[in-house]
Amino acid sequence: MTGFEHLIVPATDFVLETPDEALREYRFNTRQARHLFCGTCGIKSFYVPRSHPDGVSVNVRCLDPATITGSTKTPFDGARWEDAIDGLAGATGS
Repeated sequence: MTGFEHLIVPATDFVLETPDEALREYRFNTRQARHLFCGTCGIKSFYVPRSHPDGVSVNVRCLDPATITGSTKTPFDGARWEDAIDGLAGATGS
């Protein structure tokens, strides 16, 4: 368990301020999700999820709390991903 708390945003609303060269990538299982992490410290602050390939899943725990004005948590059964994914339709807020 990584403690990653997902906030899925449209890719068009995501701005990466760190140079791409500072990131490392890994893919596993279906190799569809792009898991990105800092090449220096190893923190996984965001990734491109299989469930929302046009979005970015940002780790809320990596955001400055002063920038968050509100949020809603949606429970998700990761053990039964294929059955649960339909419940996230529209989760990018678009």
